[in-house]
Amino acid sequence: MAVIHQPRVAWDAARVLVWAVTDDAVLDRLGAGLGDLLGPGYEQSLRDTRDRLRWNTDGDRLLVEAGLWRVRLEDALRTRPEAAEPVRQLTESCARLLRARRVTG
Repeated sequence: MAVIHQPRVAWDAARVLVWAVTDDAVLDRLGAGLGDLLGPGYEQSLRDTRDRLRWNTDGDRLLVEAGLWRVRLEDALRTRPEAAEPVRQLTESCARLLRARRVTG
């Protein structure tokens, strides 16, 4: 049985969230998935992040948003460890989709 390292899951998810900002379909999938797993506030927060990053494409802002999401997700997974594996699976599937779209797009 694999051990799920919650801080790593949170960091991977945060990076994919920021990466997905330019792809509405993937971002909507992530938002819906996080909303189902962690609560509807996560879906709305992700939309807010998308809006902030669309207007400010400064590389530093991307890092700030990724860091904010990492902390938020790590805190959520600490209190809901059963969500770590589903979040990891959601993150991996969305990352694969983003990579495929970049190759074909």
